[in-house]
Amino acid sequence: MTVDVNKPLGDLVTQNPNRAPIFDELKLDYCCNGHRTLSEAVSTAGLNLDEVVATLDATPAPASSHESVGIPAENSALAHDIVDTHHAYMWQEMPRLAELVDKVHRVHGENHPELAKLKELYTYAVSELDPHMTKEERIVFPAISKMEKGSPTGIDYFEAPIQELRDEHDEVGRVLKEMRDITNDYAVPEDACGSYRMMLDGLETMERDLHSHIHKENNVLFPRVLELEQQLAEG
Repeated sequence: MTVDVNKPLGDLVTQNPNRAPIFDELKLDYCCNGHRTLSEAVSTAGLNLDEVVATLDATPAPASSHESVGIPAENSALAHDIVDTHHAYMWQEMPRLAELVDKVHRVHGENHPELAKLKELYTYAVSELDPHMTKEERIVFPAISKMEKGSPTGIDYFEAPIQELRDEHDEVGRVLKEMRDITNDYAVPEDACGSYRMMLDGLETMERDLHSHIHKENNVLFPRVLELEQQLAEG
């Protein structure tokens, strides 16, 4: 069956997570802008829709079940998965990359003035992600679990905190794009040392993980939470 070009990018990745690397390669944002249809996103990017559809059609889905590839059926389980998989990775990786970014800037900054801006952007991204993930882990995700169990959540309505988290995702997404742009898609310069290569590889890997991370929240968890809240309100 051919891909439905009128489906949102986020839904297409939820259906088949193996499409995520393809969208990354084509620079089609399926996380922060996952609400856009495939047709709209491809048109905006100036790509050939038939070619993109053919590539997606040729991408096999994971052999395992939908739940086992990272989308648990329960909201609380999905929130725990996000923390255990993506937050844990970020808490470990952010300081390691901070040291690399600083080191590479000190050693290569004279020949690569763009590294000063890269360091500034990375430092800003971390300053946004740290309180963002902390808020999710300590306030929003526990409240989601409580709602699922029928317990008081401490949150009057989820719409406002979820919109705040989405806005923060958008800001991080903007910074990631700027980091990719100033490094020419994380291209390795001819004079790059091992640390320089490790930095670029680490930043690109972090970007891809954040795309998956934000996708699970924006396009799966948050819509589910708002739908459940509405169902409970209607009795």
